[in-house]
Amino acid sequence: MSLPNGSQTGDTNELLGREGEFNDIPPSLSVYEASSVSAIKVALAQLHKQESIVRDRLDSLLASQKHLARDISRLDLLRAHLSSHAVVTRSVSNGMLSNAAATANRISGAVKQLDLEQSRVISTLDVVEQVAELKACVLGVNGSMGAPQDWETAAAYLSRASKIPDEIICGSFAEEIVPTAEVPDPPKVTLDAAAESLCGLFLREFEKAAQENNGAKVTRFFKLFPLIGKPDVGLDIYGRYVCQGVATRARANLHAGTGASQLKEGFFFANALTKLFEHVAQIVDNHGALVERHYGSGRMVRVIERLQLEADVQGGIILDTWSDERNIDRKLTDIKSYAFTFLVQSFLSPAPARSSTPRAGTPANRAAVAESQAREDDNLEMKAPLATTEDEPSHLTMPELLLKSSLSRKVGDRLVSPFNTLTTFFFRRSVEKAFQLDEQPQDLSLNPAKNSNSNPPYITSAVDDVMYIVNQVVERSLSTSNRSVISSVIPSVARVLGSDFIGMIQRKMRDESYPKVGTGAPPPEQIVISFLVLINNLDIATDYVKRIVQTRVEDPSAPTNDSESSPPTSLIALFPFANDAIFVSGALKSLQQSFESKTAELISDGIHVAFKNVIKPALRPILADAFRDTDYQLSTEDLQRITREAEAEDGDVNFEIAVQRNFQHGWESLMKPIARILTARNYEKLLSTTLSYLNEVLEKRIWSYYGRLNDLGAARLERDIAGIIGVSVTGGRYGLREVFSRCTQICLVMNMEEDEWDELRATDADEDDFDWKIDAEERLRARAMRRENKRQVI
Repeated sequence: MSLPNGSQTGDTNELLGREGEFNDIPPSLSVYEASSVSAIKVALAQLHKQESIVRDRLDSLLASQKHLARDISRLDLLRAHLSSHAVVTRSVSNGMLSNAAATANRISGAVKQLDLEQSRVISTLDVVEQVAELKACVLGVNGSMGAPQDWETAAAYLSRASKIPDEIICGSFAEEIVPTAEVPDPPKVTLDAAAESLCGLFLREFEKAAQENNGAKVTRFFKLFPLIGKPDVGLDIYGRYVCQGVATRARANLHAGTGASQLKEGFFFANALTKLFEHVAQIVDNHGALVERHYGSGRMVRVIERLQLEADVQGGIILDTWSDERNIDRKLTDIKSYAFTFLVQSFLSPAPARSSTPRAGTPANRAAVAESQAREDDNLEMKAPLATTEDEPSHLTMPELLLKSSLSRKVGDRLVSPFNTLTTFFFRRSVEKAFQLDEQPQDLSLNPAKNSNSNPPYITSAVDDVMYIVNQVVERSLSTSNRSVISSVIPSVARVLGSDFIGMIQRKMRDESYPKVGTGAPPPEQIVISFLVLINNLDIATDYVKRIVQTRVEDPSAPTNDSESSPPTSLIALFPFANDAIFVSGALKSLQQSFESKTAELISDGIHVAFKNVIKPALRPILADAFRDTDYQLSTEDLQRITREAEAEDGDVNFEIAVQRNFQHGWESLMKPIARILTARNYEKLLSTTLSYLNEVLEKRIWSYYGRLNDLGAARLERDIAGIIGVSVTGGRYGLREVFSRCTQICLVMNMEEDEWDELRATDADEDDFDWKIDAEERLRARAMRRENKRQVI
């Protein structure tokens, strides 16, 4: 039955909707504010009017609520019916379900009591079974240790007894039931005594079998220790046993060569140390499964720790013996006292005076401090930032046991430190020896007609010798797979290369082969050749170092973009721990970068000196000779007459390209011999410097013809300038033509047609897409170089 309250809701909404109508009633005048009878009547009339409006609205509201009383009566009737139903429901619940609830409660209590009794019975049975098992174990241990002497069975009984809880073994019930006439003691006392007795017995038998070298018997008793609850004792005695084997084998290997010719073998002690490690590895590999199976997972670590201690002792003995036999301390003392006389005297030799000095900050000006830089520095640290990242995942991690072992410290003191010192001395001594035996390439000449018997690149023998030693030192250092070696040797190599190798070359460039400019005479030919060869030494050495490093830090199988960020697999195989491969890659790259920066600076200075003292003095006469007797004011008839006269005198001569021909002859005689001697990179640098200067000289010569050109002369000048540019850039990059942009643009503006010139002048500078190297004023000046154009511009 639904409640018809829709009408009530609608009436309420209607009432709410009509509330706004009261706002339309005009405000009545207050009777108390009236000041006359007429005002009182007006206020009273308004009040009557408002009263009638309110009454009408109240009547309409009451009429709309005529169903309200009927709905309320229906609700009362429904409430009465629901009350009677609730009374009937409560009576049914109390009368019918109360007995069932009581019965269920009694059954639940009985079930709980039964479960409790059952659990107690089961617990009692478990205790009885465990006590029976304990008694059987006690009797079995006693019987097995008697006449049969069945140690495996006795140990098995003890292992079974160890699984019984201690509260059962020590309980009063077990102490009452288990003891018998044969075994009157409490079970705890009996089992402990049996375990101690068997432990002592097993120890004696184990040591006896070890002395007899009976491996089967050793294994038999080794497996019984965990059964009697003595695993630590078994691991300790087993560790002593294997350590004795390691010590015996190591002494045998070491004594096999004592006093014999094997000691003279270079790898005797290395082989002895290798055999020691191989023996330890074989023990861990072969016996690890046995220990894990009988003693539990991870218990082999205890044995490994004992093995490491023994390996520390035996390895230390081998290293000490090697150091004594090889007289390492005496050799280190001799090394530290070696004076490097040749290098020191070379750097201390007085520098002769010369007409020009290198630029400030170059290696030539730092030669005075080369001696201090050349001192031994075995503790040199890496100063260049290395591409190491802590967040990158490591491949392997060295165990702390090995890092903190005494053998690791002794390796650092007895092997790594002497190796670093000896390697640094070997490399520096090799550099000194290479310069002592240095030889120049034979039969080099600046005469283009004379051929050389040597093969390019033309370098001295010291470069090949030193770079071979660099490659060997880097290879040997990497083969150690030791990060400490890399962190010491590679910076030492970089230091020796920078101070001694580059320092010796720069000293020779400064003191022995500096091309001095005499009074009106060029430098001696052999001095120039020697200077160019020394520049080649730096370039080829840089290329050697680059190849030595890149073959080790770049993975040819990896993509190009990945080779820069991650080390190659070959380095990772040599240095698998942590971020060692990244560190080594960064050290090698730092070696390359430091060497390249120093050689590039000295090469730049050498190129500057070669240009200033060799090329520049000869270039001005070549240009003067090329433009000799050249007149750009001749008419067409004059040119024809001169051409006929030249052909009559010299034969087939093209007078129109006389300037280009003369310049080419002088240019080739000057640059070709130098290009033949220098490497391609060095010659390109020298050519770039020379062309920059040539552009300046040509520009000055072009401006010198201001007002001395006719139309034909301007065209001839442009052709001659183009010919000179073509000859000078021959053999170089096409981009070198950009050096002559100003000269070509001056000639371009000078020979423009009138309409092209007018269009150029009318074009705004911002709208012109042409890349002008000369400004607007210079274009006006270039346009006015011809006599005809000069009057127009003016």
